[in-house]
Amino acid sequence: MKKAFIALACCFASLTSFSQNDVNMGIIPAPVSVVKNNGSFKLDHSVVLVAEPQHAKITAALKEFLKSKGIHVKEAKTALSHQKTIHLTTAGSDKLPEEGYQIAVTPNHIKLIGKGAGLFYALQSFMQMIPDVVKGSVEIQSAQINDYPRFKYRGLHLDVGRHFFPLSFIKKYIDLMATYKLNTFHWHLTEDQGWRIEIKKYPKLTEIGSSRNGTIVGDYPGTGGTDNQVYKGYYTQEEAKEIVAYAASKYITVVPEIELPGHSSAAIAAYPELSCFPDRDTYIAPNAPWSGPTKGKQVQQTWGVFDDIFVPAENTFTFLQNVLDEVLAIFPSKYIHIGGDEAPKKYWKESTFCQQMIKDLGLKDEHDLQSYFITRIEKYLNAKGRSIIGWDEILEGGLAPNATVMSWRGEKGGIEAAKQNHDVIMTPSSQGLYFDHKQSLSPDEPLTIGRKGKGTSTYTKVYAYDPVPAELSADQKKYIKGVQANLWTEYIETPAKAEYMLLPRLFSLSEIAWSPIEKKDFKNFEEERLPLHLSKVDQTTTNYWVPVPIGLPDTVNANNVSISLKSPVKGAKIYYTLDGYRPAENAAEYTQPIQVIIPKGQKKTLKTIVITPSGKRSVVTETLLTNTEQLNNQ
Repeated sequence: MKKAFIALACCFASLTSFSQNDVNMGIIPAPVSVVKNNGSFKLDHSVVLVAEPQHAKITAALKEFLKSKGIHVKEAKTALSHQKTIHLTTAGSDKLPEEGYQIAVTPNHIKLIGKGAGLFYALQSFMQMIPDVVKGSVEIQSAQINDYPRFKYRGLHLDVGRHFFPLSFIKKYIDLMATYKLNTFHWHLTEDQGWRIEIKKYPKLTEIGSSRNGTIVGDYPGTGGTDNQVYKGYYTQEEAKEIVAYAASKYITVVPEIELPGHSSAAIAAYPELSCFPDRDTYIAPNAPWSGPTKGKQVQQTWGVFDDIFVPAENTFTFLQNVLDEVLAIFPSKYIHIGGDEAPKKYWKESTFCQQMIKDLGLKDEHDLQSYFITRIEKYLNAKGRSIIGWDEILEGGLAPNATVMSWRGEKGGIEAAKQNHDVIMTPSSQGLYFDHKQSLSPDEPLTIGRKGKGTSTYTKVYAYDPVPAELSADQKKYIKGVQANLWTEYIETPAKAEYMLLPRLFSLSEIAWSPIEKKDFKNFEEERLPLHLSKVDQTTTNYWVPVPIGLPDTVNANNVSISLKSPVKGAKIYYTLDGYRPAENAAEYTQPIQVIIPKGQKKTLKTIVITPSGKRSVVTETLLTNTEQLNNQ
């Protein structure tokens, strides 16, 4: 029993000091300013929680959090002079930037200062400052924290068109966003493979468009054939409103996306008259597996880009306006995302109607016709008090007057839009912001959209990205309103896999979206704060990608090799082999730098794996250790 008590005490001390010794107090994203002072506040059962009545929800959240850590605090309208207090207040918040907050810790008092989102974010940071608690108390170092976001728009996207996710997971997704101070949930609701939002005026959108007769198995175009199973799902309007309200309670705006004019196969399957060629069967590639009927218009079963897009006829505009009217009634967001990406012009070129329309309107080509299409939708939404946002293809043929551009094909589109004085959200796939891409080159990675090493996105790559292109002038940089990461779900079938793809890259996204660029410190992020946060995740049911050992080189060329490693998850163990076999718990455990002698002209392979306290495992890494004159002379 005595030994157990000593072990627990040591664990408590190490966890406490871990966040308290960190210059950022263990907070992700890193605050604008952290000034540590002498002394500490002992948080235990004697503490009184004082809050203004309007902060009842935040007060309840804090009490519940402390309770989960074994600390039961009293709540009071005021506190006596001798009592230690945690005070939630708006006093002084008028002087803070939008969404900004302050945390003041002294030996006798803790103040969380902010209004609205600011106070909510103060709570998130404060909860991150508290380690796992033993025996119902914890010491919090005295400090003054001042914080506010770099960008107004801090977004995360989820595609529910390819694969559908239950309401419970959508809420969990929003919870993760809120914890790390992201404030915009981009909900991709319509696709070629499924229409996911109820539109009461057009019931076939969900009766027909939300269901496909099969889904490809394996890599595109379906290396494993098709599963021959009907796949369906959609959100009722009441469920969507529930998500909007839930997100709002955490100061997150939900931006719905209704794709047009492309990625519209599901809508066309429901209402074929929306196609240039209503009587033409849905094209199925010769090498594409298929389940069920092949005649008529079908919801797509494979991934990719498809030629059958909306016809720019009055009937289509009436349909879209009616759809958008119902969407507007559900989603109060300023932005409505209208897609605009990957819209092939083949059918428009073949259509007599479209070609005559180009002539009648005095347009140059099909790109101009797409610009006309987007502009009509924009004018309609502007008249309703809303603004459009679209992928960077909406630049083609001329940008709609008030549109915001979401730059995904690298930064070029965003740079061009900013130079035209249009607002921009940066989300380039080339900079790691496509979270559906694999997280390493290991063969252990699950099936993802990136093949043969292409499309790799690591948390390191995401962290290194600056959303403001250096080539823009000071005035043009003002149009970069934020940054977003996207999670497309062609190969993400379950919530568990979505979590695996999301974490830990979400932490990097959070920091580049919130923290001042001068506060970025990757060594601190990777070696101090990331292991702490992943340790906390490891104690929950949430899945995540376990990072490989910190400090692991790709290759080493030397006679006498010494490799020093650090665990990427607090409490996790590193195992390794040098005999060519795959490491596991029965391999050598890393406890000190690995020393290896490599005879001249020979090589060895160091294989490593990280195993967390919960049993989660990293991919197996391989580091080639060589001793060759040829490499030495390079």
